[in-house]
Amino acid sequence: MTTTPRTNALGADLERIDGHAKVTGTAPYAWEHPVPAPTYLHPVQATIARGRVLDVDARAATALAGVVTVLTPFNAPALERGYDAELEVLQSDEVAFRGQLIGAVVAETPETARQAADLVRVSYERRPHDVAFAADRDDLYAPGVVNGGHPTDTRQGDPDAAFAAAERAVEATYTTARNHNNPLEPHTTVARWHDDGSLTLHDSTQGVHTTRDTVARMFGLDRERVRVLAPYVGGGFGSKGTPHAHFVLTALAALRTRGRPVKFAVTRQQMFSFVGYRTPTIQRVRLGADADGHLMSLSDDVVETTSRLKEFAEQTAVPARTMYAAPNRRTTHRLAALDVPVPSWMRAPGECPGMVAPEIAMDELAEACGLDPVELRLRNEPDTDPDSGLPYSTRNFVPCLTEGARRFGWDRRPPLPRSTVRDGWWIGTGVAGSLYPVLQRPTSSARVRLRPDRRYEVAIGAVDLGTGAWTALTQIAADALDVDVDDVALRIGDSDLPTATVAGGSSGTTNWGSAIVEAARRFRETYGPDPEPGDGSTATMRPNPDVERFSMHAFGAQFAEVRVDVDTGEVRVPRLFGVFAVGRVVNPRTARSQLVGGMTMGLSMALHERSVLDERFGFVVNHDLAEYHLSACADVDSVEATWIDERDPAVNPMGTKGIGEIGIVGTAAAIANAAYHATGVRVRELPVTADLLLTDF
Repeated sequence: MTTTPRTNALGADLERIDGHAKVTGTAPYAWEHPVPAPTYLHPVQATIARGRVLDVDARAATALAGVVTVLTPFNAPALERGYDAELEVLQSDEVAFRGQLIGAVVAETPETARQAADLVRVSYERRPHDVAFAADRDDLYAPGVVNGGHPTDTRQGDPDAAFAAAERAVEATYTTARNHNNPLEPHTTVARWHDDGSLTLHDSTQGVHTTRDTVARMFGLDRERVRVLAPYVGGGFGSKGTPHAHFVLTALAALRTRGRPVKFAVTRQQMFSFVGYRTPTIQRVRLGADADGHLMSLSDDVVETTSRLKEFAEQTAVPARTMYAAPNRRTTHRLAALDVPVPSWMRAPGECPGMVAPEIAMDELAEACGLDPVELRLRNEPDTDPDSGLPYSTRNFVPCLTEGARRFGWDRRPPLPRSTVRDGWWIGTGVAGSLYPVLQRPTSSARVRLRPDRRYEVAIGAVDLGTGAWTALTQIAADALDVDVDDVALRIGDSDLPTATVAGGSSGTTNWGSAIVEAARRFRETYGPDPEPGDGSTATMRPNPDVERFSMHAFGAQFAEVRVDVDTGEVRVPRLFGVFAVGRVVNPRTARSQLVGGMTMGLSMALHERSVLDERFGFVVNHDLAEYHLSACADVDSVEATWIDERDPAVNPMGTKGIGEIGIVGTAAAIANAAYHATGVRVRELPVTADLLLTDF
């Protein structure tokens, strides 16, 4: 008997399930959810970098027709204290950074709220502020741990002695800029209190349960009395993975509007003030090798910023601990606590800035050893994880390098820098490696229920940021239930659904998919091949014992072609190419989109993105998309991403590793290395701009 192949097979190139709703404008984002008689919030922000609010004169604002209320630190409802200083909005007259939320106007229209907020007059007690970031500050400190619970410092062997004895060595300082997340949909919250004292939030968040738990704690509510909805989110890149003060302010304002909902959409300029950013870093890297290029010593000493208000310790040196073999190694993190907003998560936190410095240094070491940069990396492939000593569940970095080099045409690369000029452009190529950990938290749950229409309702409180979760999770559910994709009705984006981890760390498919597989397995075991409508089961993702036995990472190799104008130093990137080992790919269409998007974001980091902090006033001056430049289609002619066929049963039931972040990790270093190959000018700071390349022309 001939059977028709099911369309649910993992790996099928299915169209996005949410695609039609998005292109027709029927997918509701946070601001677009209809609520009765809405009001609109516009914040009042601090115009000093440090000090205290003495008085708020809101008389002109309240006299404006359409103003509903004005909140200040002197009249705002009370919140729970001692949980998170960043979220304790309007609970104190203290000002910790410029742009801090120190008030809010609620009005009948957004325009009235904005006008009234401009009429509020604030008196301050000014205090000296300090926002100067430098590696030689005398008040740098070591945090207890860095993000992810990683040790702050690690040391193996004697890296200093091994470096001193090395036959080939590189020692240099590399810097990455302060970067700001700018998803298409800004942070947005709609808050509505109900007569029974419960609260509903429509929020642009990466985790409905995280947001629910946070707001419940801040307002002293039971979690069951808070509902957060986020069926569609217009990007986040990490910035929406951690709650910020704006949604607390919105809920606080809604307490004062007597049941009328309050809407607050953060403006593009406000996105640079209080919703997080990637810390700038200063990394001192030392690589020592023998004459054949085998690493004997590796050190990465990182300095980065945090806020005096709340600590955020980016795990920047962590990827250097596992990428290459070296018997003697050291990594350290030191923080400069400044009067600035709290840094936060941004795509591939830690790994993205943390691979820039070592991968540029590896390019420099290859030149010192007289080796091709690909060959140097191949010679330093570890047998086991240098950090943990565990074997890798799979480590296919070498195939990524070799296949990428073959397809990119690396063999045609001139061995010497500044050796190719064509039509007034210096031309060069570069390579860099990338990695990203497989993150697993066995706390997600899923529910499977057969509906009267014989479709399987699969429910989990996951969030789709535009990454393709609607489609990938439907495919996983269909595969686990052995039904067609059309027979699955997925429900996500609601805190009333079974608990799901935050959409971050490239872990959504791993955690949510594992929970769905477990719920489907239990459903089939309980009800057999002929379930009845109404039958259902709920299950939680099983802990994976293999996480104690293996080091689990995705790997990749990125290649870039760079052209630099011989007269102006203008930089162009006609080609980006990446090959990745990311476990099983659930949907090639959404996977390729994520990898290409990550690589394009890496291009933006390499050439354009830099938040300029005016130290006199303590704020970012290029706080809009007119002056904070992002890569556009015109900045790269070709971006290609592919992957090798990788089977890794140890990581999870699907064999997935995560795709959302690894694409950005090595891209900036590959571009910087290509710029050197084109011009012979070594730039050790990002972004790579024309003025830096012209210094030695």
